[in-house]
Amino acid sequence: MKAYKQLIDKMTARVDIYLPENFNTLRIEDKAVLDAYLKRFSSVQDFLGAKVFSLLLDVSGIGYGKMSEVLYAIEKEEIIDSLDHWVELREIRNELEHDYPENITIALKDLKFCIDSFATLESYYFIVVRFAERYNHAPS
Repeated sequence: MKAYKQLIDKMTARVDIYLPENFNTLRIEDKAVLDAYLKRFSSVQDFLGAKVFSLLLDVSGIGYGKMSEVLYAIEKEEIIDSLDHWVELREIRNELEHDYPENITIALKDLKFCIDSFATLESYYFIVVRFAERYNHAPS
């Protein structure tokens, strides 16, 4: 994901890809980079939410039931900065996952939000790793 983010940064240094007139003239290779980034962004977020968060709670002995309880506990443990932000990332990502909507301006705004949220998603990953390391009981 980081490599795609770097490619996008180079692309945005050349042209404002978030303007419809510029986005529509991007090369297919550039659009493929954006699509690949969004697929990885989606995969990381899905994996964290669907698998990793509940596993972290299991190893730490924190009880939970429904997914809403998982997310509440993950927020309480400061693995995510806020439940509202997590939900917003998810909603915007979901909108983009169903191809670009009819309104290209809204789609590009959502695309920018996901790209600008790289550091947030990356920080969630590093926090997860640090949290899991506290419960790593493997012998050295």
